[in-house]
Amino acid sequence: MAPIEAWGLAGLLLLTAGFCLLQRHLWRACLGLVAFALLMALAWLLLAAPWLALAETLLGALLTGGTLLWTLRGRGALPRLAPVDETPPRARSTAPLRWLLILSWLGLAGIALIWLLGIGALTAPASATKLLAATGVLIMGLGLWAFTTQRHLLRRLLAFNLLGSGVFLLLAGLAGPVAEVRGLILVGLVVALLGSILGAVLLLRLHAQAGQITLSGPSPAGSGSGSGP
Repeated sequence: MAPIEAWGLAGLLLLTAGFCLLQRHLWRACLGLVAFALLMALAWLLLAAPWLALAETLLGALLTGGTLLWTLRGRGALPRLAPVDETPPRARSTAPLRWLLILSWLGLAGIALIWLLGIGALTAPASATKLLAATGVLIMGLGLWAFTTQRHLLRRLLAFNLLGSGVFLLLAGLAGPVAEVRGLILVGLVVALLGSILGAVLLLRLHAQAGQITLSGPSPAGSGSGSGP
């Protein structure tokens, strides 16, 4: 069995990811992402990758989290976003397709795990590495669900970051302490940061010029600029 601290960390990662993705108060959701990134740093320490832990703290918690929190404040001609997501849910008619995509992705990830690890992938993880890899698959599922169901672009940026973190955990769990894979994860953290910055800038411009915080039509009443948290 994996050590108890690994189980506790896996549980905290899942709880924090769920809080971040389900929280409609955007300030709290972004703070949830910061907390999740700090837990990811602990996960990298548990996987004996201290330089990845440092990169996660700087790129994930400080810069990515700070960028998304800055997005809520507005600057100059860029109005503030409303502190609470009040966009209506997606049409129920599209739900089967969304769930099919999510289940297909998770099914492929499960097949890859069994192919690489054998039938032992279906048993309780025997090490922290395998446990965190399994946790990464669950976080990927949460991120995919949120990305396909939520319409607010800031919340989709949060889902994008959590989905990437799940992929990184899965890669680290499957490859083990391979320098090339960990270098690839570092590149992924940089790409996630740049993607978050670009997404935040585009969201603010879209909100300032068209009054939208989604890609599918004008924002509902109450979703425009509002007071900060």
